[in-house]
Amino acid sequence: QVQLVESGGGLVQPGGSLRLSCAASGTIFRLANMGWYRQTPGKQRELVAQITRVGSTNYADSVKGRFAISRDNAKNTVYLQMSSLKPEDTAVYYCNTPVAGKNYWGQGTQVTVSS
Repeated sequence: QVQLVESGGGLVQPGGSLRLSCAASGTIFRLANMGWYRQTPGKQRELVAQITRVGSTNYADSVKGRFAISRDNAKNTVYLQMSSLKPEDTAVYYCNTPVAGKNYWGQGTQVTVSS
């Protein structure tokens, strides 16, 4: 059973930084493509960033140059370093991995950007 557990969310002022972590189990992590998504009330979940098993990355236009996704295969963990945070980055952030045609999600971690 694939399990994803996010951590690192919280309240931060505009312009601040946070690092989210997602620990994975139940899958061969080094072979997994991983992603971060976010969702606000009343809106669809949207892609924030992805990293493939070989380390290629992809970002939503709204976060390019501010967010960085990375992975540590030795720790089965994917990270999302968020900088220059804006109020519009406020959302629940979810970790994702597709395995055998099925999408797995973590429980989500709240990020609130407010003064």
